[in-house]
Amino acid sequence: MKKINILIALLFTSQFLFAGKISEYEVPKEVKTKFAEMFPNQNVSKWEFEYGNYEAEFTLNKIETSALFSPAGQWLQTETDIKIDVLPISVIEYISKNLAGKKIKEAAKTIDAKGNITYEAEISGEDYIFDAKGNFLRKQPA
Repeated sequence: MKKINILIALLFTSQFLFAGKISEYEVPKEVKTKFAEMFPNQNVSKWEFEYGNYEAEFTLNKIETSALFSPAGQWLQTETDIKIDVLPISVIEYISKNLAGKKIKEAAKTIDAKGNITYEAEISGEDYIFDAKGNFLRKQPA
């Protein structure tokens, strides 16, 4: 019986640690306060808990945007949807050369707390991540 309780606890904890939509009531006050400071008069359309951090999805100047915060309310990064033709030319060249025949479904620009910029191109259910100059860094599930 003790093993079953431990297994249930582990399953619950692992589910909570990774990702999922949550209600605003589950978001720490520090996170909501920091969001309101950074994005005054913006309404969050969806909150998510992702790998120990809180993500707010909202529309800013008619552009889909998300901001990521630590549980203590520290801003980590902001991701903004961009038009595909705004991606650096080296991103387009990389995709043409290495993923011939594949099309970019969506694109985004991310700025982190240190000012680092990355670009993201979603292709066939995977996100291809590039640095500010358009150099390929990695791919990950979309």
